[in-house]
Amino acid sequence: MSGASKNKPGRVRDAIVDALSGSPDGLKLAEIEKRVGRVLGPTPESSIRSYLRLNTPQMFVREERGLYRLNQGELSFSSAETVTKLPSCSFGKATLYLGDCFTWLQSQENNHFHAVVTDPPYGLVEYSPEQQEKLRAGRGGVWRIPPSFDGHARSPLPRFTTLNSEELRDLHAFFVRWGELLFPKLVPGAHVLVASNPLLSYRVSDALSRAGFERRGELVRLVMTMRGGDRPKAAHAEFSEVSVMPRSMWEPWLIYRKPLEGRAQDNLRKWKTGGFRRPSEDKPFGDVIESSPTRKGERLHGPHPSLKPQSFLRQIVRAVLPLGEGTILDPFAGSGSTLAAAEAVGYASIGIEKDPEYFAVAKLAIPKLAALKVNR
Repeated sequence: MSGASKNKPGRVRDAIVDALSGSPDGLKLAEIEKRVGRVLGPTPESSIRSYLRLNTPQMFVREERGLYRLNQGELSFSSAETVTKLPSCSFGKATLYLGDCFTWLQSQENNHFHAVVTDPPYGLVEYSPEQQEKLRAGRGGVWRIPPSFDGHARSPLPRFTTLNSEELRDLHAFFVRWGELLFPKLVPGAHVLVASNPLLSYRVSDALSRAGFERRGELVRLVMTMRGGDRPKAAHAEFSEVSVMPRSMWEPWLIYRKPLEGRAQDNLRKWKTGGFRRPSEDKPFGDVIESSPTRKGERLHGPHPSLKPQSFLRQIVRAVLPLGEGTILDPFAGSGSTLAAAEAVGYASIGIEKDPEYFAVAKLAIPKLAALKVNR
């Protein structure tokens, strides 16, 4: 069965709209087909041509040079006008919006943000309304609720091994679409730090490369988690010396960068970014950071299953603005921990969160997390 025949209704449409949203001057048909194929996999040209033909001039405008572009009237109604009405809150230099980051990104100016630090949803399934309801009920779904250990309740973890092949393709398509929308909104030299996990980081990495970003390495957060290390289910005694998967003792953060404009020094002078801020003049920023799990006190302020500790976040947030100037973006803000870290080190930041419950949590959590005294 071809990749296109497995596509859910509307995916071809969304891929075409996303391709054209990042290209206000229009694209030729061949380039549209190329970008749709990059997101969805092999897609019949007839499907793309038919959709363009049937929706011109309602959604698309065809120029004399053979270029297609979005009908600006439709775009301003569905995207820009809607975004101006998004609920938001501010604290210090941090601003948080309640909304979908895909729509929000389309409304933003190009060459605007100086860095991205984010912990996105993986597989997309675990943050669907159905799975969030099961998580909040404490049972069922893809979330693993570990038992208490020595009287301490352990944080839930999504079981990424439950994702099927179609969900993995959707994951890749999600990050290609996100990367292509994000790319023009960042200034040249802007770094993108994306929290990941060893099971899925290769798919996200490939998606960001396809979107045009340069891979700049990987940051290792040294932390003991509850993922992996278990004996075979229902056969613990029989295979007492076997671990089905390695016990996870680190968390990968992908490091990507929008290509520089000229040399690093040229980019720093013009765009204020292109490298990492050193902890001190005699110590470079390193790609291994020791970290502990997020402590109970922080979780009480920002109850979110993926909450990262301020001691770790503040180090990487400080580093991504090499001159201490610019704005940090978190498109998947959760309970606002990245914005809180930026506020704590004195940086401007913007976050977007689509879940109303987490948005409400973040409004209260950002000032409390930012005020915490932490040890590095």
